Amino acid sequence: MSPLVITLLVFGGVTGLVIAVAMLWSGDKEADVEDRLSALTSGKAVKGRGGKESGDKENDLLAATWNRGAGAFEQALANHLNLERLFAQADVSFSVSQFLMACVGAALLGFFAPTTLGLPIKFAPICSVVFVFIPFAWLIMKRKRRMKKFAAQLPEALELVARALRAGHSLGAGMNLVGAEMSPPICQEFSRCFEEQNLGMPLDEALENLTERVPNLDLKFFATAVILQRQTGGDLAEILDKIGRLIRERFKIWGQVQALTGEGRLSGIVLLALPPMLFGAVYRLNPDYLMLLFTDDMGKKMLIGGIVMQLLGAIVIQKIVNIRI
Repeated sequence: MSPLVITLLVFGGVTGLVIAVAMLWSGDKEADVEDRLSALTSGKAVKGRGGKESGDKENDLLAATWNRGAGAFEQALANHLNLERLFAQADVSFSVSQFLMACVGAALLGFFAPTTLGLPIKFAPICSVVFVFIPFAWLIMKRKRRMKKFAAQLPEALELVARALRAGHSLGAGMNLVGAEMSPPICQEFSRCFEEQNLGMPLDEALENLTERVPNLDLKFFATAVILQRQTGGDLAEILDKIGRLIRERFKIWGQVQALTGEGRLSGIVLLALPPMLFGAVYRLNPDYLMLLFTDDMGKKMLIGGIVMQLLGAIVIQKIVNIRI
């Protein structure tokens, strides 16, 4: 079989895999809207983004599974690899189909890039597989940047809510004040929580939706404190002040850890970037010297082993320098 046919088969398989995964990730929006409308007209509980209701958890889980018509594997993909939730967390206005087209376009660009640059066509499948993950990497980086900014704004938001409570305002008015006075992204999330409460959703469920949209541990502390205070009583303003002070101290320690591990992180970046750069330089100077890695059986094994060891090294370095506070 010719290398061109193999390359086309690999590219078609990767494209089909991306389309299949995207179809699994996309939910039934029309059914979701229909359920919400029927809940508003009949007075039943409103479903959440993952198919949850405010009733019994076991019945809700069974109902969500049967209504979506998905098996255990599809359910796990929908829960852990939810593109719509990633779009909301990254604050992008893409649909699943648009994002899928971007992935296919990136794969096509990676497929034709080697031939355009004068490289052998055997590099086309590798570049296509690498390029197809570029939109995912961009989305994850954008989400991470937004979540990091939200975490930095959270102490000030909690102190603002605490001051509003001491001034005699309600908790909802304090959250509305955060949405009106602070900058994105925290103003968007608190405003949405306030609007959900105004539209009739219980505060506990609105806070739960907030913690689902923003996976932040300190925000979960805030939601838990509010729920417990509503059930048992207590000074919520003092609790929020203590949570805000705890978050500020954690950021202070995290900054010290980042300063102490800066040398290790820079060394890891250099060590991980050195083999690909050296490969490109040697291929530019003497391509025949590296062709044994693609033509000889032992060379192929060595190339695969080198890539696996490179990935393992990246994981080990990340585990060493990533100290959780």
